[in-house]
Amino acid sequence: MFHKIISTGLGIGYIGKGAGTIAAIATCLCWYFSQTIYTNPYLWPVLVTLFLTLIGTISANVVENEWGKDHQRVVIDEVAGMCIALIGVPLKPVYIILGLLLFRFFDILKPLYIRKMEALPGGLGVMADDVLAGIYSSIVLQIFISFEFF
Repeated sequence: MFHKIISTGLGIGYIGKGAGTIAAIATCLCWYFSQTIYTNPYLWPVLVTLFLTLIGTISANVVENEWGKDHQRVVIDEVAGMCIALIGVPLKPVYIILGLLLFRFFDILKPLYIRKMEALPGGLGVMADDVLAGIYSSIVLQIFISFEFF
């Protein structure tokens, strides 16, 4: 039961179609509001993201035995990937929204070897494509930020 709760992003995965996008939006909202209460905006996001990625990999691996490979209910990968995209991003709604759009772009289209990550075994394959989508999103987002496009 624990792994089902974790892998579905506290139940978001049971929504069905669009659950990945809803999980990413929920992550953005939690990210924004939680950062307003912490005094160290750099350490906690990294630690939380590492924890979510690790526990997500384990949980996705466990539920794969019952639900099959990368089932649509599993959205912890979107949560972790979205967190990766937002690490080091200034706490401005425009950057968080842009991070969401970039992450969903990379997550849905899966360019630049992202799709190949899905072939990895078990929970690692479930998480790896979203981790890479988060990394690509972060890179592009940091370019936007450094040139002050917004």
